[in-house]
Amino acid sequence: MKQSTRFSLSFRFENNRLKQSRGNLPTEPKKTEKKQTVTQDSGFNSEAKEKLQELTAELDNMIGLAKVKELVKEITAYVEICRRRQRYQLKSESLVLHMIFMGNPGTGKTTVARILGKMLAELKVLPKGHLLEVERADLVGEFIGHTAQKCREQIKKAMGGILFIDEAYSLARGGEKDFGKEAIDTLVKAMEDHKNEIIIILAGYEKEMEKFLRTNPGLRSRFPIHLHFPDYTTDELLEIAALMVRERQYKLSLGATEFLRTYLQEQLETKRINFSNARLVRNLLEKAIRRQALRLVQQQVYGRNDLMLLLREDFEEIQAEETNFAENVLLLPNR
Repeated sequence: MKQSTRFSLSFRFENNRLKQSRGNLPTEPKKTEKKQTVTQDSGFNSEAKEKLQELTAELDNMIGLAKVKELVKEITAYVEICRRRQRYQLKSESLVLHMIFMGNPGTGKTTVARILGKMLAELKVLPKGHLLEVERADLVGEFIGHTAQKCREQIKKAMGGILFIDEAYSLARGGEKDFGKEAIDTLVKAMEDHKNEIIIILAGYEKEMEKFLRTNPGLRSRFPIHLHFPDYTTDELLEIAALMVRERQYKLSLGATEFLRTYLQEQLETKRINFSNARLVRNLLEKAIRRQALRLVQQQVYGRNDLMLLLREDFEEIQAEETNFAENVLLLPNR
């Protein structure tokens, strides 16, 4: 009995010591430490990640612009990886994110720039991420020394975010003696002096922007990212029209939808000079809404559905006005 008891106690003691030794093996703690290191290394808290997801969803919800969306995601992924490489003390390229946006009006350039600014703020590339939109008149002065002062004022306002210069090619349209050249020089200096505090985006028509870059070869290398914004297709423009109509609590009749499709297709095929994509759609809808209002007031009897419905005739009136205007312009005598 005594030997059996001693053996049992001895076995139990050795068994417990073996379990403790197994429990102290370094395998599990190492895995835990590795996971903690990766989590801490991400550098973005849950709030920032959630905000980035919201901004990405907002970008994805924009109609069309597949290549633009892809490139914006590449930029944000590149920024995030550069940040992580720095935490691992690996070499990473310096972030030069000045950009050129080329495309016709109404193709979403300003909207994409605004979303991108917010994304870069969440990624800690920009302190604020706000967008300041300017044009030639905001940058170019009327006398010597005035231009540099105006430029510096706009740069100061945009500091921490994005300075978006629309129709940027107009800065070089006056030749060598024009003050626009002084504006370009001031902007280039700001890009060097404040490269981590501001991003400059030059925007405009594709052909004009290409010509502008050829006149000043040094600019192209300072703007490494070029985004081309293509014209919307007819189907995409109709999607935009449907979205705008819903937001205003209106709806299109079948006749109005068919008219819009035919009209927009003609505009795309003829490549009219004043074709402005989504801006054209918005202007058409706003005019049709005004024509509908006049029609209902003259009709005097109308209900809720009438107040919401845009008919084909509301748009046909607009086309008739445009045709008359074009004919009158052609009949004007040459002077």
